[in-house]
Amino acid sequence: MYHKTVTEKFNTLAHKKQIVILGIETSCDETAASVVINGRQVLSNTIASQIEIHRKFGGVVPEVASRNHILAVNSVIEQSLKTANVTFADLDAIAVTYGAGLLGALLVGVSAAKALSFALNIPLIKVNHIEAHVCANAIAFPQLKPPFLSIAASGGHTGFITVNDYNNYTLLGGTVDDAIGEAFDKVARVLGLPYPGGPEIDKLAKQGNATIDFFKHHKGIDKNLRLSYSGLKTAVINYLHKARQRGEEVPIADVCASFTVAAVDTLVETALYAAQERGLKTIVLAGGVAANSYLRRRLQQEASAKNIDVCIPPFDLCTDNAAMVASRAYFSIKAGSDLADLTLNANSGLRIKSEQ
Repeated sequence: MYHKTVTEKFNTLAHKKQIVILGIETSCDETAASVVINGRQVLSNTIASQIEIHRKFGGVVPEVASRNHILAVNSVIEQSLKTANVTFADLDAIAVTYGAGLLGALLVGVSAAKALSFALNIPLIKVNHIEAHVCANAIAFPQLKPPFLSIAASGGHTGFITVNDYNNYTLLGGTVDDAIGEAFDKVARVLGLPYPGGPEIDKLAKQGNATIDFFKHHKGIDKNLRLSYSGLKTAVINYLHKARQRGEEVPIADVCASFTVAAVDTLVETALYAAQERGLKTIVLAGGVAANSYLRRRLQQEASAKNIDVCIPPFDLCTDNAAMVASRAYFSIKAGSDLADLTLNANSGLRIKSEQ
């Protein structure tokens, strides 16, 4: 539990003109720390990536990720403060991702955040990883105001979220099996491409033609906003196995282009349907797959034709980072919510509430 002065500080913090927050993010394989003022002014955004470490395994190994977070977290925090030209004494609050993600990885960030909160005697704000991705757009587009629809597209999550305000998120629908980013990585692995597979497929797709039809019968938009990427992934893998069994040369660039179009078009069409059904005039992208060039281009084209505005964060705010964590925490502080104490634990299965 906290000393009562921390709760008192939290209760008055919302009225402070300038709120300086240190964000910490360790949900997967990036160790990140960021100093952000008032949820939008980023003073530093430091990331220690483990891509080269996990590439030899073809994907993220949870235990390896956790061990490397332990090695990196203190230095990343120190570097972030140095870059921002602030000290621990300048901080008003600590924000940390406590879910969703890899349990062991999350625990490293949560433990570091609790230690700092206790040592500095300042509030600790718990942050939902998916909501933080949405708030990357609050940084990139300071004038962006809810309500809007967010497409959460990453290696672990694919869903459509209504954001009524920055403290009110509702999951409308999404994948019932694989996340879109997971499907990209699995297809890339079968193609023999290095981890992470998404950027590799994106690169090759630009060189190929989307001429391969993996499905004989195409389903239309699911009005319940449900998506399935497991079937598409399996169809691509079956296509590759049959081609190789026949001794045919696999047109890898065409496979990448065709898979990308099949995966992305369904996502975009369903998002536009969801936005129109709810009268929402803005769609924002969130998550690592938001860096996919075809998704960015396709969403802008299709939304423009329907007079819907689109917000897409810059590449450095698409992947896991701590600036988005600090931004999300700012809105919690302003609303007087999400104050955590020293009993805070990681929650690997944390989700956003679903529409009733």
